[in-house]
Amino acid sequence: MLRAGGAEVTLAGFRRTTNPIADIEGLRPIDLGATRDGRFGQRLAAIAKAAFSIGSRLGDTPRPDLIIARNLEMLALARRARSAFGASVPIVYECLDIHRLVLRKDVLGKALRAVERFLARDVKLLVTSSPAFIANYFKPFGQVAAPIELVENKYFEAAAILPGSPQAPGGSEAPGDSETVESPVGPPWRIGWFGALRCRRSLELLADFSRRMEGRFEVVLRGRPALSEFPDFHAFVESEPWLSFGGPYRNPEDMASIYGDVHFSWAIDFFEAGQNSEWLLPNRLYEGCRFGAVPISMGDTETGRFLSKQDIGILLPEASSEELEATLGKMDEHRFARLKAHVRARNPRTWSYDRSDCRALVERLRSLTAVSGSFAAEALA
Repeated sequence: MLRAGGAEVTLAGFRRTTNPIADIEGLRPIDLGATRDGRFGQRLAAIAKAAFSIGSRLGDTPRPDLIIARNLEMLALARRARSAFGASVPIVYECLDIHRLVLRKDVLGKALRAVERFLARDVKLLVTSSPAFIANYFKPFGQVAAPIELVENKYFEAAAILPGSPQAPGGSEAPGDSETVESPVGPPWRIGWFGALRCRRSLELLADFSRRMEGRFEVVLRGRPALSEFPDFHAFVESEPWLSFGGPYRNPEDMASIYGDVHFSWAIDFFEAGQNSEWLLPNRLYEGCRFGAVPISMGDTETGRFLSKQDIGILLPEASSEELEATLGKMDEHRFARLKAHVRARNPRTWSYDRSDCRALVERLRSLTAVSGSFAAEALA
């Protein structure tokens, strides 16, 4: 979005891979080292190491007009980077998840919230992706005094808005239906669970439901499973007759095909139940609806409230295979056609960002600086 909106971007951050990453969307990132998923102590050590060396790592990087820090650890490094540049560069704090550690009521939770308030004391803007994050965390805890910009996890219409894209329709400003997706004929009805697969309860619930339905429903999994949460993921899926795992996918290249292969999208997450999982508006919500998959969510979550306002999708009052069977078990072609038609009838901009959204975001960021003309941002991700 930054690049499509006219900004020049320098990217710096940690990686989860063993070897450095040479290219991200045409950018050569500044490598700050490796971190491990779920290893809090190791991440603290990596942050401390990067804080001491960030000046040399930035090297000959030109001074940016703005620094965007994507999460709390990057906010600490953003302040170090600003000192290395020797100038008063505005910092934007981007927070797309509220980690369970900062919500703890003990000494650790209080300490982390205090650290966040200290590091965010002079940021110029807070960027977050769900109104529930603001209502349930940032406002009640008083974490950030800066203005707030809501940037939802909408689908990025890269083919339509990136400059020079061979698939870009000439002069198109809005995400249209150039990729109309037709669902396969059911039954069997297919539920797609795509993205970061980290919720064991969802996996077990879908497995139990598919066994109950004895083949009338199949579950298709795509993405990257968090093996730290379920190390037996692959064996579990292979042992289930109506579950399948298709591996990772490319975004946006594969989105139309993977959602076009299913009827429903699983937009439920119990990973941090009662907290982040109930407050977020996930990528899969927007991606699935963009390509016509009917979303399934819990009614008492921010996602459920969002879908209720849109009058689309299937909302469950409780998370059980019995409830899934009662709600979905008698699905037929006519009912599914109505559900899908309701999704397709919504304004496409509900699900996707177009070129004007990208320009508006960059202009909002530009307003935080005294710079006119070209605009350069350093993103710490």
